[in-house]
Amino acid sequence: MGVAAGPIRVVVAKPGLDGHDRGAKVIARALRDAGMEVIYTGLHQTPEQIVGTAIQEDADAIGLSILSGAHNTLFAAVIDLLKERDAADILVFGGGIIPEEDIAPLKEKGVAAIFTPGATTASIVDWVRENVRVPPAVEPTVR
Repeated sequence: MGVAAGPIRVVVAKPGLDGHDRGAKVIARALRDAGMEVIYTGLHQTPEQIVGTAIQEDADAIGLSILSGAHNTLFAAVIDLLKERDAADILVFGGGIIPEEDIAPLKEKGVAAIFTPGATTASIVDWVRENVRVPPAVEPTVR
């Protein structure tokens, strides 16, 4: 299986009860303006809804935005559901108000990147371009 053709497809989601979505909308627009297809799920999404949308939309990545403090629980739930639904190839990245001490444990659970306040939209767009749909390294064959 090769790298998919067409634009990168990203689901941008606001998990849980967090009611502030300005940052998610800014990121969604930046990704769209960079030529990616973006599916914004809106507020108050459950991990099940987010994963279902990502699978249905054949997404390459999920961008989670959270300010409520429930990032450890909700990000992990999305990662676990992707594994359960045989969709662990969908890359998960996140952003929002996430304490520095929580970043390493989130990455250990499978979150590919965390963007905290101050991250530029350009740096997020660049990261998505550099990390989504990257073909696996091929070991040279020895003859």
